[in-house]
Amino acid sequence: MSELTKTFTDKLFEQYEANAKFQAVENAVTHNGLLKSLETRQSEIENDHVFSIDLTKDEVANQKASGRCWMFAALNTFRHKLIADFKLENFELSQAHTFFWDKYEKANWFFEQIIATADQDLGSRKVKFLLDVPQQDGGQWDMVVALFEKYGVVPKSVYPESVSSSNSRELNQYLNKLLRQDAQILRELIASGADEEAVQSKKEAFLQDVFNFLAINLGLPPRSFDFAYRDKDNHYQSEKNITPQAFYQKYVGLKLSDYVSIINAPTADKPYGKSYTVEMLGNVAGSPAVRYLNLDMARFKELAIAQMQSGETVWFGSDVGQVSDRQKGILATNTYDFASSMDIELTQDKAGRLDYSESLMTHAMVLTGVDLDEKGQAVKWKVENSWGDKVGQKGYFVASDAWMDEYTYQIVVRKDLLTAEELAAYEAEPIVLAPWDPMGALAK
Repeated sequence: MSELTKTFTDKLFEQYEANAKFQAVENAVTHNGLLKSLETRQSEIENDHVFSIDLTKDEVANQKASGRCWMFAALNTFRHKLIADFKLENFELSQAHTFFWDKYEKANWFFEQIIATADQDLGSRKVKFLLDVPQQDGGQWDMVVALFEKYGVVPKSVYPESVSSSNSRELNQYLNKLLRQDAQILRELIASGADEEAVQSKKEAFLQDVFNFLAINLGLPPRSFDFAYRDKDNHYQSEKNITPQAFYQKYVGLKLSDYVSIINAPTADKPYGKSYTVEMLGNVAGSPAVRYLNLDMARFKELAIAQMQSGETVWFGSDVGQVSDRQKGILATNTYDFASSMDIELTQDKAGRLDYSESLMTHAMVLTGVDLDEKGQAVKWKVENSWGDKVGQKGYFVASDAWMDEYTYQIVVRKDLLTAEELAAYEAEPIVLAPWDPMGALAK
């Protein structure tokens, strides 16, 4: 192992002290912070909030201190449809309702995975993967579809936020304590030779504890409810004793099986034009496995644009923290200038960032607009976030097209936008990725 010598370090001191620019940048960064000091004017000038396709100006939602972006993004796509179809104002669907059922289903999913891996040592990578994070707030599109199809949706007025849904840290901390404890009991029960019936009986007892814990923290979800509203024309409308599933069918009415997940993962292990799934990824036992079609970025963006041109917004997943200004709501590769100020070139490409754990999907939002040039190519994209209206322009962000190329990983589009060849590739037997593959990342 080569050590760092005093001679070498002295040389670094000399080179730094000889560079007047570094001293000036040091003054700026130590007083103002790294990113604030390196922020460019050009990124703000280029990414204004004017778009040739602009589908909505509805008020944004706020996931607060929780990792529910994937739910918010999906429910926001439904919300825009409801607002338009039923002439509603300031309407939201209950994110807490979906949150409750996701936690409940994830607990069962975790138990089933623990049972399935009971023959593996505690030190095995798969068992450790399960125990590291038994459940969390994050998810993906196919996971939220499974919840909607099984449990429906309700208006936020029917099942409002709680302290634990808006700030989920304590809920997650103690739910994971409970799940790890239960995992130990299940593994030891199986090791003692207990039969399947005894194991399932014990699991069901644990699920009662989980259900009770969730109901106390989040509120008991409604099995049916009354719903009344006045539309923008001041007409009174009322529903009596409707179930969450019936509410979804009547008021949302989207056939979710008509939508597919498209990813852009330009790594060598994931050829384009193939379908993929991720081992051990999911939440609702018995639902179809998560599935993606990997396409190049040009086609990826073409599909997103086509769906917006038809008047429909697009759920998408990206690495939102990369070269972004949260307060201004700007997502652009030229947001910060490291090269001119520090002589640091960040040249790792998208594939390299995925392969070397520098980037993956971290957050889901909604594409609600795009600015196209005279050739129909995207210049910048309008993004509906779920961080409230105090950031960006009343909660809406702008992503440069270059940023979309580098840091967007997933979109959800209608099947009818795919070519016959693409649809066949999507429906083919998927290639199974490891549980820890970056494409298995959960949006939060």
